[in-house]
Amino acid sequence: MIEKVLITGASGFVGYHLTRAAKEAGMEVHAAVRKSSDVSEIRSVVDKFVYPDFSDEESISELLEAENYTYVVHAAAMTRAKHEEDLEKVNVGYTKNLASACFYLKTPIKRFVFVSSLAAIGPVSYDANLIDESNPYRPVTAYGRSKRKAELALDDFRDQPLTILRPTAVYGPREKDIFIVFKTMNGGLDAYVGRSPQKLSFIYVADLVQAIIHACRFDQGGKQVYNLSDGQVYGRYELARFFKEFSQKKMIRMHIPFGVVKTIAVIFERLYKKSKAIPVLYPERLNELTAENWGCDISAAQRQLQYQPKYDLKKGLMEALAWYKENKWL
Repeated sequence: MIEKVLITGASGFVGYHLTRAAKEAGMEVHAAVRKSSDVSEIRSVVDKFVYPDFSDEESISELLEAENYTYVVHAAAMTRAKHEEDLEKVNVGYTKNLASACFYLKTPIKRFVFVSSLAAIGPVSYDANLIDESNPYRPVTAYGRSKRKAELALDDFRDQPLTILRPTAVYGPREKDIFIVFKTMNGGLDAYVGRSPQKLSFIYVADLVQAIIHACRFDQGGKQVYNLSDGQVYGRYELARFFKEFSQKKMIRMHIPFGVVKTIAVIFERLYKKSKAIPVLYPERLNELTAENWGCDISAAQRQLQYQPKYDLKKGLMEALAWYKENKWL
């Protein structure tokens, strides 16, 4: 019997790679997208596009009953918004509606996989142990708070076949946020906020989507939660070191005082106040960028999901930069 998967957020960065991974895994792929979404890049691997209204649990239930999915992967999310309530509406409300619809079907799905974020937990102090699944919630951004609330909302379904994945910073071909750092480095500037040491973690998108596929197929009863990274912890300068090695670019390292960057962030926030656009840098974003420790313990995922990352930062960055150059992003 063919496994049938519904993927939300299929037209996004992770969704692009996930639809391909699911297809390669032999699944029938249905993509939940907005009617306004550009699906040209995933059309060749998607068997069917659907357009659910996630604000309407009844209409979601009708879709799920009609299609009889084996798995549902909820990868859609809003990462930034002008108002925190908009993040809660999408990241919390829509998530709970979809999960509720999934778990009250006449023919139940085998697994609901929610792609959360390590931002839901938040960073720890520099000398603390690696962040594991038992860490208390201490998110430092509105996005992180919305993901925390989504996870707490899903606790109502703790006895259902539910898996929550918390990837750390995801990078790879087509990613646009960390790419801004690459573009800055490509221009010759290696910039940092302040001089405090940091411990960072990353996950290459190919490893993330394989973890999602494993999570779909892993039958372990009720609710499961896993943190995901490449299993390594990096110093704040290692990304630039690898970039310089691969690009052969000369870069000037610059440490900008925190107070200066915060002032710039406040100015950006005010300039964009009446605009629908959201600035790349805003005051709360600094909480995330300057956090001391994002080190991540993935032993639970390795032990239970048989998750074995194939890309460390050096290997993943080499592949990602090759794609960015080939496609004229750099």
